[in-house]
Amino acid sequence: MDRASLLARLRETGAWDVVVIGGGATGLGCAVDASARGYRTLLLEAHDFAKGTSSRATKLIHGGVRYLAQGNLPLVHEALAERSRLLANAPHLVHKQRFVVPAYHWLDIPKFGTGLAFYDLMAGMHGIGHSRVLDAASTIVALPTLRPAGLRGGIAYWDARFDDARLALALMRTHFDLGGLALNYLPVDGLIVDDGQVNGVLAHDAETGEAFRIPAGVVVNATGVWADAIRRAELPQARPLLKPSQGVHIVVDAAFLPGRDALLVPETADGRVLFMIPWQGRVLIGTTDSPRQDLPLEPRPLAGEIDFILEAVTPYLARPPVRADIRSVFVGLRPLIGAGDNSATRSLSREHCIEVSPGGLVTITGGKWTTYRRMAEETIDTARSVAGLARRPCVTAELRLHGGEAGPTSDCYGSVRAAVDVLPGAGRLVHAAFRLTEAEVRYAARCELARGVEDVLARRYRALFLDAAEAAAAAPAVARLLVEELGKDAAWCEAEVGRFGELARQYARPEE
Repeated sequence: MDRASLLARLRETGAWDVVVIGGGATGLGCAVDASARGYRTLLLEAHDFAKGTSSRATKLIHGGVRYLAQGNLPLVHEALAERSRLLANAPHLVHKQRFVVPAYHWLDIPKFGTGLAFYDLMAGMHGIGHSRVLDAASTIVALPTLRPAGLRGGIAYWDARFDDARLALALMRTHFDLGGLALNYLPVDGLIVDDGQVNGVLAHDAETGEAFRIPAGVVVNATGVWADAIRRAELPQARPLLKPSQGVHIVVDAAFLPGRDALLVPETADGRVLFMIPWQGRVLIGTTDSPRQDLPLEPRPLAGEIDFILEAVTPYLARPPVRADIRSVFVGLRPLIGAGDNSATRSLSREHCIEVSPGGLVTITGGKWTTYRRMAEETIDTARSVAGLARRPCVTAELRLHGGEAGPTSDCYGSVRAAVDVLPGAGRLVHAAFRLTEAEVRYAARCELARGVEDVLARRYRALFLDAAEAAAAAPAVARLLVEELGKDAAWCEAEVGRFGELARQYARPEE
């Protein structure tokens, strides 16, 4: 997957049936759906795949126990069905996860137990495990670091966890497997509008500056929180669709929640739920829900958000984490539907919205990772109609994603592991703090379109999200390998290490 050859293919292709703008969960899902139907499909991403929201999720594939409490049963039912499909189609990246809700009041057990039993009932044939009541001793066995004083027991139930950035990469590779083309670092500068109709995009290669005029039967705007900006490229006065919010996560050592089970805090001070989840040898804690007016590419926590997370888990743990224990902090922006709505962002819909503009631009926004496939199906159904393409059925409900062909495994490479380990450096770790090998860095450059240190240490491997300081320490070794793989020079290497070091400081433990 040499970038030069991919750019050559872009130049040589006259017109595309479908051009998708945005390389996050929704855009990649749309590209896979369209290419699986046999449409000539191009995906363009301004930065790296899953650079934004789609690599900063809470790592859950779930029906949404909070949506159940809100009475949004259709969303819960749809999400539970999609959870089942993801477990089957990406078994190397999506895995069952047991959650335990501690009960410190006798009324908590019947209240939570009844709700989670209904959650099981809604899952029906898509269920992956039954909820059950635990006594206090069994709850402590599941969550050894719980505060034992006053503990009455708990409720255990099942959902799923995943690696969001790796799932995005699996979608990208699947799109290529199906004959599609995807390019990162190729931002869209504008839309081609002829006689009021959107007929393509204007874009450029961020690395060389080369400009492209790309005709298309239909353009799909799947740019998440930036969707309104693309809509205004056609209609400058278009009313906004979105009311973005941000979610902050912190990562701490596994000692704060040893074992395999996750902890669900059933109600935070602002009426949300909060999770502590074992993830890649660390524990992820989150999240918040705070309105955000600006849309930075690298959002930072707002005042009080980190303290909110720490305070939310403190009553449940015998030794709760403090700021000094934080290994990394990451923030994602949610494309919530609700512009003009004065409601709190936590009450806004997590469902999706598809809009077709007067010129035929198809915009898909809202939603969440769990339902990305269903969102893509509906979007490409709409795009097919707009472009007048041949009617072809969606086939993604049972489509195994790249690397998932061999079935369940804890290895994120799945069935392509052998292709990784034939590369030089398969037995050599890049840095002692991580399991990343030199061969995996080479594979990221050769087969996963990684173009820099951040691409490798933030998304091909999750070092930046696991331990920002150690990730910065690993950067020089990664940069040296990329110099070999990408044909760069010493000046590029030095600049890349510097850029990544600055980014890592933003993810590192925050000051008081």
